[in-house]
Amino acid sequence: MQVTPRLEWIRLLQKNRPQAVAWIQGNEENPQLSGLVKFYTTLYGGVLVEAEIFGLPNIDAGHASDFYAMHIHEKGDCSEEFANTGGHYNPAGLPHPDHAGDMLPLMGNQGYAYTVFYDKRFTVSQIIGKSVIIHGGKDDFSSQPAGNAGEKIGCGVIMQEG
Repeated sequence: MQVTPRLEWIRLLQKNRPQAVAWIQGNEENPQLSGLVKFYTTLYGGVLVEAEIFGLPNIDAGHASDFYAMHIHEKGDCSEEFANTGGHYNPAGLPHPDHAGDMLPLMGNQGYAYTVFYDKRFTVSQIIGKSVIIHGGKDDFSSQPAGNAGEKIGCGVIMQEG
């Protein structure tokens, strides 16, 4: 059997030993919002990101799904309704959606979202102390500088594990 990146990532997830985590909590209008985003260093020079989020706003809409933008922001300060998180993490000064803080959107299904993806635009050590933000809308992947994703409805500071 040929070893592929997917097999390595399955092993990482099974060991459940991320190098960093962000515990997400909702804003005042979305107190039910919570979850965990985990960051794993891979053998391929990138980061495996795993996110499990509960209590997204469409939880009561039967059979509903919707997209929610998820980004890494510059500052790890979730105070004041997440107003102090700064802009998207963008060390290379690239346009949206090419900068390091842009992540895949969450697809909420009756308030729940789970995703795993690989990203080579940052390392775990570079994002420690920054924040993960969940926005109330979907990212349009074109508006500058941040994708017109709506209000910040969830926030978690990225902290080193172990």
